[in-house]
Amino acid sequence: MPIRMPMNLLKPTRLRHMLVRTVAVLAVAFTATSCTRLAAVDSNALWKIVDVRCVPSQQATGTPGQCTIVDLDKRYAILKDIVGRSQHLLIPTDRVTGIESPFVLTPNAPNYWDDAWVSRLYVEKSVKRTLPDNQLGLEINSPFRRTQNQLHIHIDCMQGKASDALARHAKDTPGEWRWDTLDGQRYRIMRVTSLTQANNPFRIVARDNKDAAAMAMQTILVTGAGPSAEKDGWLVVNSGLDVDNGSGSAEGLLDHACRVADGE
Repeated sequence: MPIRMPMNLLKPTRLRHMLVRTVAVLAVAFTATSCTRLAAVDSNALWKIVDVRCVPSQQATGTPGQCTIVDLDKRYAILKDIVGRSQHLLIPTDRVTGIESPFVLTPNAPNYWDDAWVSRLYVEKSVKRTLPDNQLGLEINSPFRRTQNQLHIHIDCMQGKASDALARHAKDTPGEWRWDTLDGQRYRIMRVTSLTQANNPFRIVARDNKDAAAMAMQTILVTGAGPSAEKDGWLVVNSGLDVDNGSGSAEGLLDHACRVADGE
């Protein structure tokens, strides 16, 4: 824990100098560290990166600045997180807090899951190989298990053990929930044949979680039901903090070291 000196013991000049140094340190941190480290000092760091750096650069120069890409028409950016070998984040260019935001369920909301799935190619570019769709995953955390207050979907490789466990759901009847235990926690899994319209994962989970407070308890992971999601479908994996032995985060089912790319 930092030692805090009572403010009334600090002279005004010294206090100003301390504040200046603090701002300078935070500015350096903002430019030099990942979103995970930034979260310790600024829960809006991701939003600032997208809104202050990436979008204006794309608008002014046609280049995405600090981001990998900025799609102004579809209203999202892709950012490479320096945590991990291949992890990317899809971040809306609109101000959206997260899974609990009513905006994600509105008729005109972008389909962030479909866009994130297309963006898995940036994971493959990072590891310099094509991966089967059931070895790639998308994930969003509950607000109780996240550090940033801007919606972001993690895009990365799956843990090998998680992919093996989910393989038993590859032929599940589409549209029906099946319960399972993954990495010691309870999840429900639904196979779907698309990620759009009624099969948008936000909409699927919201059917049983009718308001923002209920959605705030949830985590969602999406991965291919088999090697080709277009052929085999996708698995929507959901758990909540309101479930016995449930989870508000499925990020542990991802592997930011992407060992599957090395055949591990």
